[in-house]
Amino acid sequence: RSSDLLQEFRAPGTDINLSAVMPGIFFTQDAGPNEPKTLDCPATEDGADRKKPRTFSMDLKTYLKSMLPHLESGLRSSNSKIQRLSEDEAGQWSKSLERLLACQAGLAAFKVFLKSEYSDENIDFWLACEDYKKITSSESLQDQAEKIYKEFVEADAARQVNLDYRMRESVTQKVKMATPTSFDEAQYTVYMLMERDSYPRFLKSDNYLNIVNKNQGSNHKG
Repeated sequence: RSSDLLQEFRAPGTDINLSAVMPGIFFTQDAGPNEPKTLDCPATEDGADRKKPRTFSMDLKTYLKSMLPHLESGLRSSNSKIQRLSEDEAGQWSKSLERLLACQAGLAAFKVFLKSEYSDENIDFWLACEDYKKITSSESLQDQAEKIYKEFVEADAARQVNLDYRMRESVTQKVKMATPTSFDEAQYTVYMLMERDSYPRFLKSDNYLNIVNKNQGSNHKG
């Protein structure tokens, strides 16, 4: 069956569904178990479409055989680029927290680590403040300020960040008439907390060391 052919020509070592990347191949979802799956095309008046299922499997097999070498070559090339990029990035993560957060892969790894320590509200607050400062509409700015305040700052916030009483009161007053800088002081405080506390532990964690060791192993093999 055509579904078996897709499994047969699944790219080695991947879960990529070839029907999703091969142009012009689409399968219906309602074909019975003993029925050949046909192209999702409108019926023609002369009934020519009824002949397609008889030759579809052979056409698909021939097509996949011709495309598989190109697909495998593309996958190897993409994996190589990702690996080289990771090697460069991972080495930069230990330079500073700023460099770590500037890298999407580094930010993702740091968030996973913070979540394991039950302190991911810090990075989420910092990111929310970064997005907040980009808002240009006064109305949207006020709405977002109140959302950030309720989630991270107020006394009974579900994900309260570590701010002292003076800082919390300062933010409370600023949010009443929100400006792009309303959270700057609190954001800086949380950033410094992560830099002094969470970031050094991240660099010693299995999360980070496993990435570094994996990349070093790849370099030796290369």
